Amino acid sequence: MMGRRLGTALLLTVMGLLPGCNALFPPEVTAERRLAALPREGLALERPVTIRWNAHLVPWIEAETDGDLAYSLGLVHGHLRGAQVQLLRLVARGRLSEAGGFLGLDVDHALRILDFGRAAPEIERNFPPETRLFAERFVAGLNQAILHGPRPPEAGLLNLPREPFTVADMLAVGRLAGTDVNWLGYFALLAERGRPGFAELYRRTLEAGQGTLPVEGGGTAAVLGRLFSGLSRNGSNAVAVAPERAVGGASMLASDPHLGLNLPNLWLIAGMRSPSYHVVGLMVPGLPFVGLGRNPDVAWGGTNLRAASSDLFDVSRLPPEAFREREVELRQRLWFTARRRARDTEYGPVLTDASIVPAGASGPLALRWAGHEPTDEITALLRGARARDGASFAASFRNFGVSAQNMIWADRGAVGRLTAAVLPDRAGFPRDDLVLPATPEAAAPWGRLRDAASLPRLERPAEGFVASANENPATWTRDPPAIGYAFSDVDRVARLRALLEANPRMTLDGLAAIQTDTLSPRAAEMARGLLARMDALPGGAPEPAFLAPLRGWDGDYREDGRAPVVFEFLLARLVRRTRDGRELEGRSPEGNWTTLTAHTLRDLDALPPARREAALRDAAREAAALVRDVRGWGEVHRLRAAHWLVNLPVVGDRFVYGDYPVGGSRETPMKTSHGLIEGRHNTSFGSMARFVTDMADPDSSRFVLFGGQDGWLGSAAFADQIPLWRERRHLRVPLRPATVAAEFPIVTVLKAGR
Repeated sequence: MMGRRLGTALLLTVMGLLPGCNALFPPEVTAERRLAALPREGLALERPVTIRWNAHLVPWIEAETDGDLAYSLGLVHGHLRGAQVQLLRLVARGRLSEAGGFLGLDVDHALRILDFGRAAPEIERNFPPETRLFAERFVAGLNQAILHGPRPPEAGLLNLPREPFTVADMLAVGRLAGTDVNWLGYFALLAERGRPGFAELYRRTLEAGQGTLPVEGGGTAAVLGRLFSGLSRNGSNAVAVAPERAVGGASMLASDPHLGLNLPNLWLIAGMRSPSYHVVGLMVPGLPFVGLGRNPDVAWGGTNLRAASSDLFDVSRLPPEAFREREVELRQRLWFTARRRARDTEYGPVLTDASIVPAGASGPLALRWAGHEPTDEITALLRGARARDGASFAASFRNFGVSAQNMIWADRGAVGRLTAAVLPDRAGFPRDDLVLPATPEAAAPWGRLRDAASLPRLERPAEGFVASANENPATWTRDPPAIGYAFSDVDRVARLRALLEANPRMTLDGLAAIQTDTLSPRAAEMARGLLARMDALPGGAPEPAFLAPLRGWDGDYREDGRAPVVFEFLLARLVRRTRDGRELEGRSPEGNWTTLTAHTLRDLDALPPARREAALRDAAREAAALVRDVRGWGEVHRLRAAHWLVNLPVVGDRFVYGDYPVGGSRETPMKTSHGLIEGRHNTSFGSMARFVTDMADPDSSRFVLFGGQDGWLGSAAFADQIPLWRERRHLRVPLRPATVAAEFPIVTVLKAGR
């Protein structure tokens, strides 16, 4: 029976791949041919629109009306990233099985229960007129490209329908990008809930903070975790330097988002000008706003706040009438439509009705999420893009909800930060369990929502700069409210601050260099602690030649460094031996950096002396054997350039385009995340885009993507920025019209239809 099912699955997979030969063997396409394929006649425009392009297919759009700007942006998004935007809609709408067949069925069920489009109708009803116009015109342009433009090579492979987008679809994609990073921690903890030792695990998690959990392993639960970790804005660095510390005499800003290191990139670069907008920056494909960038007066970036924008409630004791049930239809490619149950309560949808979400010791659990509230991120960011100073920029975010962000801004004369989020007004977090009882008292904070107007903010800091790296708000504001507990280790923000403090007169090149720094102070601190314990063993440290690179190591994870290899392999072997031999896979909260830095040395010291000595000696011996022939960190720490189709069965290897050594680590400023190291591994999450600008110069903005602008397989602009990213170079995207005309020489004119 099992063999027959496997044979059927393989047959269906092969049949499903037959229409996708264009994706498996895409012909090379020049930038000129890609631009020639852009629809440009008979468009729904009021006036002609000029788009200037550079050689990397970065567009600079000049429109005479705001509506025409929005339409042209949608057209460009659809042309450059049409397949990516359509796939994002399939994920946001829980329709992956329409592309992948029954392999996506369980993931779709979970996504339908989460219902990223739940708040979309009310958000759309409440749009201010200017937002409604911009959103509707953006979607109209997107549909022009997707419905009438060239069909992307992946369309047959993924069964992508020529189906019009709606504003509600766009809002669902926005909610997908705003997922709560705490969900990854919830899933890992729920898998352990009810087992012996859970109370200690939860206590340790709260004490350390969850950080970002690496998502490893197979199965549908891992697929869901990779979707959330790769698509949501759950990392990032951002720094802003005040005028008194800048060589040019005006504020400067740098921001580098941390997301999945897959192709195409989850950002695209654009410049634009219309009566209300004059902006350059990074945009999420399929969304109409600039997430980080600048106008002539204000620059902005940000990092994920790591706020607890969700609560779990145990609804097992609610009466039957408290549940609202619906049936969802899940269409499967090459197979029959499946039907699954989805239930809802006043405490949120019943998340554990999805088979891939663990319930732990209790029965059904409901999820209350700020993303189900009718917050309006599009209006916030559109208004922020029109701001003329830091104060008006901050005021734009009053109803910004998800994902909760530390927004960092710089105008010409000042820098600051604000907490852009909508959060329940909690007094604190329970210390014994992550699941709350389904009672009015436990849910009461959700009746008192706080937003940017009442959450912490900072303007004109005394030290002359702002640095953010997903850190605990308690590090920069007094008595912060109960925002969350899944913050990053202090490693990155401490390193950013040290680099800024060491340079009292910052240049733009100096600011850009900070983004590619590969030093981890906490790793150096842990290495010193491990060496001290090794040296204290009877007879001195074991494997002295192996340990030698750690002596005097400053924590730099540079590509050619031997010390990070020694440290990481030693750490992995030691942690496994210290924690009672427990398998600490990527799904476990015990494998993240915050837990390692908080508990590893403490756990080691708590062991009986004989066992501690054995653990140290055995870990050193095993690690030394594993890395005997490894010369540098980049030999084992790899950056794979691969399309997200690499995850497909059978043909995934066709979508790998490069494999490179790379520096950095989990919490270095240049983040290239990983879990516990057992051998050669790929980093799939980290610093995948960079932006720096100087408010003294409107033409100073520099950007680079890991990948390229164009999502079209085979395009010359598909991965042409990877060499720039690796060589730490940028593309300039200016604001002055004369500079734009000189540096963006390829001109496309979009013409209105009748």
